[in-house]
Amino acid sequence: MAALFTPTPTSLSFFSSSIFLSHSHSSSSSSSSSSPKFSSSFNFSPKPFSISCKVATLPVLSFTGDKIGDSYLDLKCAPPDTARAVVHRAVVTDLQNKRRGTASTLTRAEVRGGGRKPYSQKKTGRARRGSNRTPLRPGGGVIFGPKPRDWSIKINRKEKRLAISTAMASAAVNTIVVEDFVEKFEKPKTKEFIAALNRWGLNPKEKTMFLLTEVSDNVILSSRNIGTLKILTPRTLNLYDILNADKLVLTQGAVDYLNDRYGISYADDDEDEEEDDDEGEIEDEVEGEEGLDTQDNADAVN
Repeated sequence: MAALFTPTPTSLSFFSSSIFLSHSHSSSSSSSSSSPKFSSSFNFSPKPFSISCKVATLPVLSFTGDKIGDSYLDLKCAPPDTARAVVHRAVVTDLQNKRRGTASTLTRAEVRGGGRKPYSQKKTGRARRGSNRTPLRPGGGVIFGPKPRDWSIKINRKEKRLAISTAMASAAVNTIVVEDFVEKFEKPKTKEFIAALNRWGLNPKEKTMFLLTEVSDNVILSSRNIGTLKILTPRTLNLYDILNADKLVLTQGAVDYLNDRYGISYADDDEDEEEDDDEGEIEDEVEGEEGLDTQDNADAVN
């Protein structure tokens, strides 16, 4: 039975990795029971924040469906024991930040009317009532109803980038690369786009995500009637669509973008921080010069 499944470091899938599988606590419980909680022989070793994942080779298909080569992805991946948490946090952040937070209800103090006592307190045989706008009657206020609020939450930039790269690496087993087909569609034609999907071995009834660096109007018009299709660009790439898709289709330009933006060699974080520091210093200098000019003008007036 042990030979049925052998995990390999070159292929990581959501359906076989720890991202969507429950973690087993048997090993942790056995280790905690065998050793005391505060042991002097316990050696703490910090876990790496991210690791490099050499994803399996991706086939490159022509517009006619023939294999013309191979392509490779080299993306950062979260450690297996934290990948599920990183991806889940990023998905929750994206979905929660999409909420507008405009739902609102009226309390009994905000509902119009209800100022007059509907009937006398006694001698009616009915329950006492002080207002027609009580939450116990139709048309009254709402108890603990929603009010406008801000649902947005923050996620670190590196953490979000790591979640996207982990998702892309995990979905590599269902990913193909096609040659640039933007110029192949001379006019909008949904039938031609469906025929191209069939040549690439894709089922139009399955959810498919395309990542293209450039999208023409003919491609958008040819694919917008396919409800299971999603065409994204590097600007609109998001984690939810990656996880929601059954198949991923990339172009060579998209592969190069992913390797550059989410690869192990990406190191623009320090440069971004340095640029922010430089901008802060420039703003301080400008404010200082403006203060000096204001002081000189005041002295001149005096």
